[in-house]
Amino acid sequence: MHDTGSKKLLLRYRNILSLGGRLILASLLLAAIQVLVADEHKIGSFSGAKLTTHPAWFKESFLDFEEDIAEAAAQGKRLVLYVYQGGCPYCNALVQHNFAQRDIAQTTQDYFDLVTINMWGDREVVQVGGQSFTEKTLAQALRVQFTPTLLFFNEAGKVVLRVNGYYPPDVFRAALEYAHTHSDQSGSFNEFMAIQSGSNAESGTLHSEVFFVPPPFDLSARDGRPLAVFFEQSRCLECDTFHQKVLAQPIVRSQIEKMTALQLDLWSDTPIVTPDGRSTTARVWAAELGVGFAPTVVLFDALGEEVVRLEAVFQTFHTQGIFRYVLERAYEQQPSFQRYLSVYADHLREQGYDVDIWSYDRPVSRDGIAIVPD
Repeated sequence: MHDTGSKKLLLRYRNILSLGGRLILASLLLAAIQVLVADEHKIGSFSGAKLTTHPAWFKESFLDFEEDIAEAAAQGKRLVLYVYQGGCPYCNALVQHNFAQRDIAQTTQDYFDLVTINMWGDREVVQVGGQSFTEKTLAQALRVQFTPTLLFFNEAGKVVLRVNGYYPPDVFRAALEYAHTHSDQSGSFNEFMAIQSGSNAESGTLHSEVFFVPPPFDLSARDGRPLAVFFEQSRCLECDTFHQKVLAQPIVRSQIEKMTALQLDLWSDTPIVTPDGRSTTARVWAAELGVGFAPTVVLFDALGEEVVRLEAVFQTFHTQGIFRYVLERAYEQQPSFQRYLSVYADHLREQGYDVDIWSYDRPVSRDGIAIVPD
């Protein structure tokens, strides 16, 4: 009896322990599943945005531009509207890299009154001609797609130069010089930059990419795909950076390869047929398009209509976003590229991806590994 009772008691304890083990295992499995589910729904990080404090010498304005133009003219200056947005790293670069250099800051203060406009702001603005806007509706009316955007006005209220995006210091110096002393002459900023760089007087080799289609260039022929025309020049530091650090990234190349892409030396006499069927040369067409910065990428839809252009210095995330914007025909529903890009970044983060708008090699990543989203 004693042995039989002991065996039953041991069996009962074994069953209890077995049940406890199963419960513990089930709890561990449930916890693991919860961790996996939480990880799948984890919001990715967002980095690269930079807060900027504008210099004290920027003009305090009541935002009546005719008054601002007249006040500037009375001091021998010209008005510059500087459109920015909060957290914009390119605006930060303008302030920290350009205006932090003594000669650029001094030239700007000597010859221009610079007035800030918040791309998403609600302050009332009175435009040249007396029409009233808010800051954000003015930015929409001016078709501002990138920040910083700078508009240089002459004494008559005419925009003599527009800079769409960030220019590095050397190019920005040239823009200030042109807007101050050369814009009222017959030559365009494109021609002025040609003289400054000397690119039209020397030959050189452009960067090559496998996705560039070879000549002849008949851009009136339709293949059902959007068109990307890369205007570049030799001995161009910004072109070097663009190819070596931006176009080298798979996230960018994967988008360009879905387009018809070609490269033109913007100072060459390479024959082309434009999207609207005109026979001309690369140099003439670049001038007609107002290309004054190298590299510039002009993006056309499948019907040959220009959609948007990249004509300043951009990092990887914005660059791939510009190509996606055209490929997805997002402009048909969302005319603001900035809003499109913000929604796209949020979409990636909701999938658990990290977004870094100021990184060359890891604009979109997970666990520190760069990825190419679908």
